[in-house]
Amino acid sequence: MFLFTEALAGWRAVRVRAQRTAVDWAQEVAALLEGRYAQAEKVIVMCDQLNTHTIASLYKAFPPEKARHLARRLEIHYTPKHGSWLNIAECELSVLTRQCLRNRTASVSALVRKVTPWARDRNTRQRAVHWQFRTKDARIKLKRLYPEVQLS
Repeated sequence: MFLFTEALAGWRAVRVRAQRTAVDWAQEVAALLEGRYAQAEKVIVMCDQLNTHTIASLYKAFPPEKARHLARRLEIHYTPKHGSWLNIAECELSVLTRQCLRNRTASVSALVRKVTPWARDRNTRQRAVHWQFRTKDARIKLKRLYPEVQLS
């Protein structure tokens, strides 16, 4: 599954595929850039650090001219390696899992039948993400990631 979300707008899209390769990711990103964000000059994407979430994936999936055109419109930022909880799409995946994926799903088509109504309902109700993590919280939670500077 690929889950894309525009947190403040209360929009998300869940795409189900048989695999999760670099080409699959690139095709999904291209669909967003050419569909929902066709008029946008630049689209900023926040991703986890999965090895397929790169500009290079566009070049694996498309001819160089198209890949370059897509890459120029895409700005990727990555969550810290152990910070998937900072990625709002990961938070949405957690909600999706709790609300409709408690049991194994036998096929890709069955998975599509489960997640499509879920996404439609959340989009209809415009369930926005209300981010509660603040700088003060980050300084406590992420303290071990930053060195202490001692001035003498």
